[in-house]
Amino acid sequence: MLLNLTAPQISFFVILIVAFALLLTERLRNDLVAILIVLSLYITGVLDAEEALAGFSSEPAIVVAAIFVLSAGLHQTGLSETAGGWVGRLAGGGYARVLGVLMPSVALLSAFTHHLTTTAMMLPVTLNLSRERNIAPSKLLMPLSFAASLGTTITIIGAPAFIIASGVLQQAGRPGLGIFSIAPIGLVLSVVGTLFMLLAGRLLLPDRGGGEDSVGHFRLDDYFTEVTILPNSPFLDMTVGEVRTDERYRLNVVGLVRNGHTLRRPLGRRRLRVGDVLLVRASPDQLVEFRQEQGVELHPISKYGGEPTAHSEQDEDVAGQLVQAVVAPNSELIGRTIGEIDFRQRFGVIVVSLWRREGWLDRQLVEIDLFPGDVLVLQGDADALARVQNDPGFLMMVPFQGEQRLRRKARLAGAIMLATVLLAAFNVLSIEMAAVAGAVAMVMSHCLTSRQAYRAIDARIFVFIAGALPLGAAMQKSGVSDLIAGWLQNTVGGLNQMVILLIIFAIVGVLTQFMSDAATTAVFAPVAVALATALGHSPEAYVVTVAMAAVASFLTPIGHHGNLLVYGPGRYQFADFVWVGTPLTVLVAIIVVVMAPMLWPV
Repeated sequence: MLLNLTAPQISFFVILIVAFALLLTERLRNDLVAILIVLSLYITGVLDAEEALAGFSSEPAIVVAAIFVLSAGLHQTGLSETAGGWVGRLAGGGYARVLGVLMPSVALLSAFTHHLTTTAMMLPVTLNLSRERNIAPSKLLMPLSFAASLGTTITIIGAPAFIIASGVLQQAGRPGLGIFSIAPIGLVLSVVGTLFMLLAGRLLLPDRGGGEDSVGHFRLDDYFTEVTILPNSPFLDMTVGEVRTDERYRLNVVGLVRNGHTLRRPLGRRRLRVGDVLLVRASPDQLVEFRQEQGVELHPISKYGGEPTAHSEQDEDVAGQLVQAVVAPNSELIGRTIGEIDFRQRFGVIVVSLWRREGWLDRQLVEIDLFPGDVLVLQGDADALARVQNDPGFLMMVPFQGEQRLRRKARLAGAIMLATVLLAAFNVLSIEMAAVAGAVAMVMSHCLTSRQAYRAIDARIFVFIAGALPLGAAMQKSGVSDLIAGWLQNTVGGLNQMVILLIIFAIVGVLTQFMSDAATTAVFAPVAVALATALGHSPEAYVVTVAMAAVASFLTPIGHHGNLLVYGPGRYQFADFVWVGTPLTVLVAIIVVVMAPMLWPV
């Protein structure tokens, strides 16, 4: 067989083997491997320059980049967080109801956002459910991760593997996959996955107790600060009680200063006026929002940083203007108030807020005595911050971790996402153009800034997909896909179609534990097309089987990044995933090989 190979075929196999080795050993980053693939295919003459670089302008790469921006829009406006809160409230008290609500909800969210984003977003929500319902995290986190992966099989924008599969079909002269063309399989998989966890999985899942709250550990999320009410504030004429309960702002108001005097409690019925200063406990995201929100300003900045100005929604990287400084244990600042120290005079910075591990703060910032370990959020120019960093009174200086959340844009962001899906579903626009239009709309409507949009695009994944796609074109042009398909045809040609699909699922399902779903699909989808064509079967059924196996095989915890995200908080062991994931993967395989030929008959 080797003697009959052409020079392009030999070159392709060498490139493929080396690429496989690099991807499996992770000696190089995946995106760098993809670039090396492009260069190698061109240098060896397997593809010309235009063919080798075609992946960068391909539909899969463009769609994936646009979906990252759309997902970021949902995240930055707080819509994803709100959806997670709804899930938590619907989950009820019993374990069965928690799973029955959690898994389908997560699956639906993952149908339109990256499964890793969904898992990360729902992880703290699930841990809260675990604590409140007295359920071991190990009983909930693995179902969460599995549901996120199963949900990606509902639409082709849920996982890069399906976008690549659609591109391979188009390269073979077939129509691409529609956005909801795989939905029947994905919905059945999500339902069956939930039922499996409710009936059998709950018995197979380990009970590792409460464990450590790895999400909350070392997380600073309760900063004390002051907010000034400006003339155009949405808080005007609202009572303090109304501000506390308003879902749009979610402010934890602990005090109110009027005309320089702290008003006595209770404050709930006090109506706010221009110039009032609210003493609040806030998250990092809320601190950034105060700098962006129309009609409010952080009081230290309005007092010491010049006249308050109307914020532009296009102001970018507000969090980048803030830093955190930790007060050293033996600092001369300990025991002195922020007002006495006069940070603006001494360092040229403004103290925006303060975090303290223990103790209740409800006085004005200038009246607070500093303790060892206090974390001060500061604003100042580079020279001023350098003076703080070099002062022995501070232990360290770290970047401020906060993101802008324009919650008032949440409905608009949801409408843009829905419109994008509908435009693609009804073929008003192609999938790539609908996704690009949606991404542009997110930026133009100020649901996120252009800088946030660019940051949202995972360049590694984009480059990896763009570089891996030419492998499919090279397999077809060199004749390797037909060669492998012919070998497979001779081996399995006499078997039933479902058995053939089951064998393909098993091979891909094992390999995807060591390679990304996108890489596995890029390599095997062209072979699947050639094999189906040789057997006179529908290529769509074979390619979809490859993509499904790549994204929905749960044999090990290393198969999907979402599994690694929950591995620590759930206190899992490697064997836990094998024990629970193997029977679920078998169920997934059976459903896929039965339904795929029904949806795409010969």
